[in-house]
Amino acid sequence: MEPIDAAAVVIDTIVQMAGEARPLMQRVLPDADVHWWSHYPDDDARDEKTRSRWYYHVHPPGTRDPAEHGHFHLFLHRTQLDIAERPLAAPAEGEAAPAHVTHIAGLSVDHDGVPRGWFATNRWVTDEFLYPAETVIAHLDRYNVDNTSEDHHVNRLLTAMVALYRVELAELLRARDAGLAKLVKADGAAAYEAGHDVLATCAIDLDAKLEALGLN
Repeated sequence: MEPIDAAAVVIDTIVQMAGEARPLMQRVLPDADVHWWSHYPDDDARDEKTRSRWYYHVHPPGTRDPAEHGHFHLFLHRTQLDIAERPLAAPAEGEAAPAHVTHIAGLSVDHDGVPRGWFATNRWVTDEFLYPAETVIAHLDRYNVDNTSEDHHVNRLLTAMVALYRVELAELLRARDAGLAKLVKADGAAAYEAGHDVLATCAIDLDAKLEALGLN
């Protein structure tokens, strides 16, 4: 998906959700009994064609920016990677790990359900197979969650956001790797497994992004 097409999808889904008076998080979370740290949906939203996935969760107050309601974690499945390259770090179970995914980024959402920022995390945060930034960047165009069983507007928005912000995500992942390189130099492989949860961030200004594309 080209950025101009992705922008059109982002606009369309936000307008549709606003028209239905159901913001992004209301389409993901239960009406009651939202539990801190839990995945929504419980077993992640998995695209039946691509195997890309996402989940949403909410940190308790005091452990997140007050402007954030919660965030999505977005993943490619390892089968979507065609570069024969070893991950920088992997789950303790190795090939027996329950989830064979690599994390693209987290997408932070404000209390109105509007995307507010991207962030890149350390390996242990999502227990991923952490691949070098350039490997993930080369496959960002394969991220597609249009065909999960979750809300259609949420699926389309997440697919389009990755396409719209491909350049920024590339910079984010490279910054993540630069931060990791310093940590590993100091602490060795243990640096992937504890501490330093968020390694890079990128603010989102949708109005500015759309204006840059001539859509505002």
